[in-house]
Amino acid sequence: MTDTPSLQYLDRCRELIEIVAAQQGEIQQAADWFAETILAGRMVHLFGSGHSRIMVEEMWPRYGSFPGFNPLVELSLSFHNLVVGANGQRQAMFLENVSGLAVQILRNFDLSAQDSALVVSSSGCNIVPIEMAEEFRQRGIKVVAIISKRHSEASTSKDPRGVKLQDFADLVLDTGAPPGDAMVTIPNLATPVAPGSTVGGCLLVNAIKAEVALRLTEAGQPPKVLAGSVIVGPEQSEVLFQGAYDEHARRLAKLYEKIGE
Repeated sequence: MTDTPSLQYLDRCRELIEIVAAQQGEIQQAADWFAETILAGRMVHLFGSGHSRIMVEEMWPRYGSFPGFNPLVELSLSFHNLVVGANGQRQAMFLENVSGLAVQILRNFDLSAQDSALVVSSSGCNIVPIEMAEEFRQRGIKVVAIISKRHSEASTSKDPRGVKLQDFADLVLDTGAPPGDAMVTIPNLATPVAPGSTVGGCLLVNAIKAEVALRLTEAGQPPKVLAGSVIVGPEQSEVLFQGAYDEHARRLAKLYEKIGE
């Protein structure tokens, strides 16, 4: 078979797998921090604006996932399907570079140094993710950043200070995506297509998720994993769903206990 665009894309994705696999030390460290947070009864805060929201939802809630994660998904920053008009993409891209928005988002929560955080931004250059990580760090919360290193290095920060997300991270993970993200070149088309950061990001968050599950189980607190009826049967699936969501609610309630005190 000729080297079709689809095969080129799959080849690039295999390269992303190798890049992620080479970060075993960083994945293990992230899992250690996240497991410590969950075992302490607290939550791992997840944030991503724009399409980085995909990695937040990949972590929790979905099949094969478990409570302990607090997905901070702001619709004003990530509601893309209308594209133009009210709630359009132009507004979302504008808002993710408004200074001070991260502070207002986190004002809703009673944060603790026992918490940890995962902040995702392919470029690491937009203001809201940068300030989100900065705010977490100021509260003594360990921050894991997922960026595309080559893309970030080739990009200019929107923050007037010139800082990037990785400047406020305790640990940096790399999706492996190239500058500009798109990975396939089409003959007679000036711009490449088919981005890779989501693939690399999903590989990273699921690798971390699996490691966290191991740590929780070994600590005698196996997680309540959302599991389909095809695996555990309809009755047990429903028990797991309800139990996982109840646990999420109880953990989330702790984040509201002392607001404003």
